[in-house]
This record gives sequence, C-alpha cells and structure tokens, in this order.
Amino acid sequence: MQNRGIYLALLTALISGVSIFINKFAVASFESPVMLPTIKNSLVGLFLLATLIASGQWQKNWTELKSLNKKQALQLIGVAIIGGSLPFYLFFTGFSQIPAINASIIHKSLVLWVALLAIPLLKEKVTKNQALAVLLLFAGNLMIGGFKGLTFSKGEWIVFLATLLWATETILVKKVLKSLSADLVATARMGVGSLILILVTAVTSPSDITGITNLNSTQWFWVILTSITLFAYVSTWYRALRVAPAITVSAVLVSATLVTNILSAIFITHAWNFALTQQGSLIAVGLLLVTRVSKLPSHSR
Repeated sequence: MQNRGIYLALLTALISGVSIFINKFAVASFESPVMLPTIKNSLVGLFLLATLIASGQWQKNWTELKSLNKKQALQLIGVAIIGGSLPFYLFFTGFSQIPAINASIIHKSLVLWVALLAIPLLKEKVTKNQALAVLLLFAGNLMIGGFKGLTFSKGEWIVFLATLLWATETILVKKVLKSLSADLVATARMGVGSLILILVTAVTSPSDITGITNLNSTQWFWVILTSITLFAYVSTWYRALRVAPAITVSAVLVSATLVTNILSAIFITHAWNFALTQQGSLIAVGLLLVTRVSKLPSHSR
C-alpha cells in the first residue's frame, strides 16, 4: 500500500511540475492576483462534485456524507479553510508582490514544516537517509537560477503563511483520511473552500467577482487548463496521503521543480546549462533516496 502511495506521489509531482509551468503563463493574463485561483478553485470544486455524483459508488459516497459525525464535519470544514481557501488567497496575493523565484523557494519549504508537524502529531519517524533526501531536494530548489536571497518583505511573509497553512492541512488531511474517503475530503476541500474563497474575494475585492463576466477567450483558456491540472493534483495527492507517510509524500512533491525546469528548457529557453544539471542531479538523487528508503521494510532501515 505504501509503495502505491509513493507512485501516486510521483504522479502528483509530475502533475504539479506541469501545473507550475502552465500557471506562469496563466497568472500573467490576469490583472488581479486572486481572480484566477477564485475561478479555477470553483471549477475544480464542481468537477470533483460531479465526479463524486457520477461515479459508480455515488450511493456509498452519499451514505458516507450522511453519516458524518460532528467531529468529521468540523474536520472537513477545517480542511476547506486552511487548505482550499485562505492559503490560495494569501499565496497569490503575496506572489504578486515578490519575484516568482522567491515564492517558489518559500513554497518548496513545505516539506520542512510538514516534517516538523508530522513527527509529534502523526508520530512519523525520520531516518538519517530520509533527512538527507529532504535536504538534497530542498538544496536543489535553492539552486534555481536568478535567486538572490530572501528579503523578508511583506509579500514573502504572506507566502510563508500560506505555506504553513498548507503544511497544517497536510497533517489534518492525513488524520481525516483514516475514516473518510479521499474523494469526499477532496470535494469538501475544493467545494466548500471555493465558496469561502469567493466570499473573501467578494468582501476584499468586489471587482474581481463582477469581472468574471468580462473574461476574454484567452483568460478562459487558462482558467480551464489550470483547473484541469489542479483537479488532477488534488485527486492524486489525497490518494497518496491516504496510504503513504505525510513526510514522504511532501518530499516527493519537491521534485516537481525538475519537471518544470525540463518543460522550460524545451519550450522557453531551448537550453540546458550546467547549473540546471547540478540542480537536476541533486533533486534526482534526493528523489531516488527518499523513494528507496520509504519502500524498504521497517526492519531493514
């Protein structure tokens, strides 16, 4: 089961790498930093709800929904708030104020905060090899070309807060998935989360809500494309978390940077330099190490 979780995490990392590449172009098509996530999160919520209803197990899903106790209902609301709404609003707000490279570095520190939370709250253990793998993966991301260091500006702190919320969500989701299906939790995250995001956006930036009707064909193209990748990301990520340790899944996701860099080299720069080779090598070694260690039986570690 854990091996299946690792394969799902690898698929999630692949999807994430493609999504990051696409979002670089999508974000540039919108003047408001929160309009894109508000619209695409809403679409993903509808996609997940439609999938939940249309699946062959809709009766099972409906029974699961009706049998939610108060604790489970509150947990789902918590996932929607700290995973599917506020961090998106914060991240894209901060993202608009700082270099994209800085935002990427801060977001990729997610694995460090997940590890710090998972050890005491989920009782997960980190071996020396796992710790080395995480450091290699994070070090690879620090080698992104053009990164001149953090300035600890307001925008960076906002992105950091969003990252902490997503780290907390990872721990909460890991607990919730013990009793609820990944489909239901993902639908609650994006469905209820998008409603909260719409409400927050309507209060803080009403023009973004009214502006939805004025989107052009190019903007709708990016909305639909990024919605599809986000839908695939959430679907595979939650299934990975259900059967694999949170630290392992989060570590594997860091390798998404390698996918993004390969796509950038093919379609944008048409070049691959030595710095990218170094970065790719660190990420590849870290990825191989974390997946190998995670697949080993506990008595052989």
